[in-house]
Amino acid sequence: MPVNLFSFIDLYDRTLDTAAHILTKGGEHAKSKGIGEAEMLDWRLIEDMSPLRFQIMVICNFTRQWPARVVGSPVPDDIPDSLNLTKFLAAIADSKGYLATLTPQQFEGRDDVALTVSLGGGTLEPTLPAGRWLSGFASTNLYFHLSIAYAILRAKGVPLGKVDLFPTGL
Repeated sequence: MPVNLFSFIDLYDRTLDTAAHILTKGGEHAKSKGIGEAEMLDWRLIEDMSPLRFQIMVICNFTRQWPARVVGSPVPDDIPDSLNLTKFLAAIADSKGYLATLTPQQFEGRDDVALTVSLGGGTLEPTLPAGRWLSGFASTNLYFHLSIAYAILRAKGVPLGKVDLFPTGL
């Protein structure tokens, strides 16, 4: 089923706004409690889950890389999860900047273009239509990692509420 793939650009842009907002609030909370940035970025929801820094890295990478795949552009390099708070916020801004370069025309007719992507270190290489990759796989994963980042920060006492998921409004 065809979808307006360009509409995901606004969705991803808002996701980045939310990530920057909650990360900033997390940094302010950590500072007020005498907790260093590195320690905050290493916070986890539970010991066997990836830390906050990983969640933010995935959000930045997915919002740039999946639209690039869909439009057939070179896939931007991964940002590492070893950044500090300032550099993560800059990476979020860079990701927003990348999204701003994309146009509706680049997405036209791309819904059914087959994309084969290596996942899990090459253990899986599924082929799906571009529209399904973007609307299903990428967006679901993007929201998963944003939700985990939010949950990590809430679990550590950062004063976040549902309204913080919509820092720029609905």
